[in-house]
Amino acid sequence: METTVNGRRVKYIDCGQGKQAVLLLHGWGVDSSVYHLIIDHLSSYCRVIAPDLPGFGGSVEPEVPFSPTDFADFVVDFTAKLGVNEVVGIGHSNGGRVLIELLSRKDCPLTFKKAILLDSAGLPAHHSLKYYVRVYTFKCLKHVLNLPPIRRLFPHAIEQAQKHFGSADYRKASPIMRQSMVLALQKDMTPYLSQIRIPTLLIWGKDDTATPLSDAKIMERLIPDAGLVELPGGHFAFAESFGLCSRVLDSFLQGE
Repeated sequence: METTVNGRRVKYIDCGQGKQAVLLLHGWGVDSSVYHLIIDHLSSYCRVIAPDLPGFGGSVEPEVPFSPTDFADFVVDFTAKLGVNEVVGIGHSNGGRVLIELLSRKDCPLTFKKAILLDSAGLPAHHSLKYYVRVYTFKCLKHVLNLPPIRRLFPHAIEQAQKHFGSADYRKASPIMRQSMVLALQKDMTPYLSQIRIPTLLIWGKDDTATPLSDAKIMERLIPDAGLVELPGGHFAFAESFGLCSRVLDSFLQGE
């Protein structure tokens, strides 16, 4: 399905029926179709709404870089366009970061009954020594390449260095989405967690290296009404262990 939000084309999935609506927010570098296992399963007893966030999938990218706050504002406008005002929120990876932003808002016009964070991003990143070597090497190189004589000789050198030293997601992204990624990574959601006042389920891969299990345990401690379920698998453990994940989802969503 397609609609227009604030003048931009938005592609989304809207399927299923039931007393409750589920809003699913995808992770960075993918779109809502990646979550078909969850969508197909939950749509048997829920309405499931899953937008491609601006700049991903079939949705037009923003004209300026979006921060997590901007993505959250988009979600509010998108659900208002559909006439939806009460949902269960599910967020994976960066979608979890956006969901945390929404859940912490005291004046959010969108009401959340429950929340599910799947291998959510939001805490300061944990990186290896190799990562920091790459970062600091790039920073030193960028300083040299910015010197006027070097810049005149090699005008595109900084852009080439960014492509070489950046992550795969960073290299594939457009300039606006690269800046959006930087804004996301710079925002520490830790202070927001204690403001979440609804039942929150954390589903995490034991072997996740992108958002490690230690992040889940911090979130479980800081969110007042949170519980953690560990699954075999990595950053997409919900798909790797979907049989177990589906039973956990059903228990949380259908239980009182």
